[in-house]
Amino acid sequence: MDVIVRPTPELHGEIGALSSKNYTTRYLLVAALSEGTSTIYHPAHSEDSDAIRRCIRDLGAELTEDDEKIVIKGFGRRPKDVKELNVGNAGAVLRFLMAVASLSPEVTFVNTYPDSLGKRPHDDLIDALGQLGVKVEHNEGRLPITIRGGNPKGGRITVSGAVSSQYLSALLFLTPLLEEDSEIIVLNDLKSKVVVGQTLEVLEQAGIVIHAADDYMSFKVPGGQSYEAKSYTVQGDYPGSAAVLAAAAVTKSDVKIHRLAENSRQGERAIIDVLRMMEAPLIHENGTVHVQGNGRLKAVEFDGDAATDAVLAMVAAAVFAEGTSRFYNVENLRYKECDRITDYLAELSKAGAKVEERRDEIIVHGRPEGVEGGVTINAHFDHRVIMALTVVGLRAAKPLLIKDAHHVAKSYPQYFDHLQALGADVEWVK
Repeated sequence: MDVIVRPTPELHGEIGALSSKNYTTRYLLVAALSEGTSTIYHPAHSEDSDAIRRCIRDLGAELTEDDEKIVIKGFGRRPKDVKELNVGNAGAVLRFLMAVASLSPEVTFVNTYPDSLGKRPHDDLIDALGQLGVKVEHNEGRLPITIRGGNPKGGRITVSGAVSSQYLSALLFLTPLLEEDSEIIVLNDLKSKVVVGQTLEVLEQAGIVIHAADDYMSFKVPGGQSYEAKSYTVQGDYPGSAAVLAAAAVTKSDVKIHRLAENSRQGERAIIDVLRMMEAPLIHENGTVHVQGNGRLKAVEFDGDAATDAVLAMVAAAVFAEGTSRFYNVENLRYKECDRITDYLAELSKAGAKVEERRDEIIVHGRPEGVEGGVTINAHFDHRVIMALTVVGLRAAKPLLIKDAHHVAKSYPQYFDHLQALGADVEWVK
């Protein structure tokens, strides 16, 4: 389905942030890898979190759920022997479960999104799993991928962090379960170190011991460990909330978002700092962010590596800022559901924004007067692109039609409902 976004000068109201997708994925995984019964309170509901629910159930976890919580009886280090897993369009779920699947004799991950996840490379993880003695069949590093494991061996493992930190996180979930001790060495650079910190935080909560170097470039992992069954509470989601906060910043607004902890380890918490740097009127206290926007913003320069999933929303706000903004160290945006630099900037330009791309930078020449709009936008099957382009549409002179906007459900199914509740003029069309 498509969405029409019409000019909306004012937003008012209060919403609760949805639950964190990243933490939900990790808690569901560690619960499945335990041999007891765990409880997860306030789990996220999205296509990605549904994908990991489905896959861990296929692998032998028992799940029961109500409106408040999900209870999971795990399968430990002995997943059920299944032939196929379907992760949908969830890249992190695929990569984490590629590692877990190495505990099984043979599992094939099918390709149901050839134009999105089916285009993304996984060579670095495939190479690392090979060092554990796991045989992997693949299509030039892409789906479909068959894992032939059963008895992976720990030891010294090297993995590149230059494209994604998800390969490293996958190994960190797997290696504690192996008999042997492991040492993981990260080659090249490591992108999104903040997200690795989230993985380590969840592993520690699950009773797993990992000795990490301060720079996260090497890890010593004792073997023979077991995941403990625990209770977890999922915090509010900064990546999804970033787009709503940006929308409040570019309009005349009085908007509050609850359940956004000040001390969160989510890198996308930086949206608060960036909007403050842009001089958006904003208060953050007691888990609530209060934006009283006046539509006037200043340009900013920002290293986006630590806040990857909020950069597109920041760029959308910068479209209307006074001056030229620069978002740098963001090359890994190119390896997401789409190329979030080239593809996103093409759509922004179509809407009337003045933007430039470099290999690892986005440059925005702000237009405080607004953009023309009045065009049809290709969302490239990407939830973050959909959310960010909606922000731009609120300040366009003419409506934007965003094609295939239903893909927002990958992470934030209620996004357009929440915007409508705040007064945004958005409408689904078939």
